[in-house]
Amino acid sequence: QVQLVESGGGLVQAGGSLRLSCAASGRTSSLFTIAWFRQAPGKEREFVMSITWDGSRKYYADSVKGRFTISRDNAKNTVYLQMNSLKPEDTAVYYCAVPKLDGYSGSSITGYDSWGQGTQVTVSS
Repeated sequence: QVQLVESGGGLVQAGGSLRLSCAASGRTSSLFTIAWFRQAPGKEREFVMSITWDGSRKYYADSVKGRFTISRDNAKNTVYLQMNSLKPEDTAVYYCAVPKLDGYSGSSITGYDSWGQGTQVTVSS
């Protein structure tokens, strides 16, 4: 059982930067993966990035390649999503999630069963 809380969302101009945080409580493990998803109005939720809890493996969607980075601070039990060169199309509610099975780090929504409440990111042009 894992509880997740996202924070750091807000309004930023195109080209700007924002850092999101995902604080986890409950289960912790070196096999513990946290992923970021986002959902824009009227669209399906989509995978953004993921990271194993020890930081040894990271994955990302093509849409954020070269602009977003993911990292973790295990002392704080927190995962960060650093977003640079933001575009209006990045506007969405951003969620963090934990997989059903230890070790899973893929992009499928069905692979995750614990979700945070989300944080709104709005990028103005």
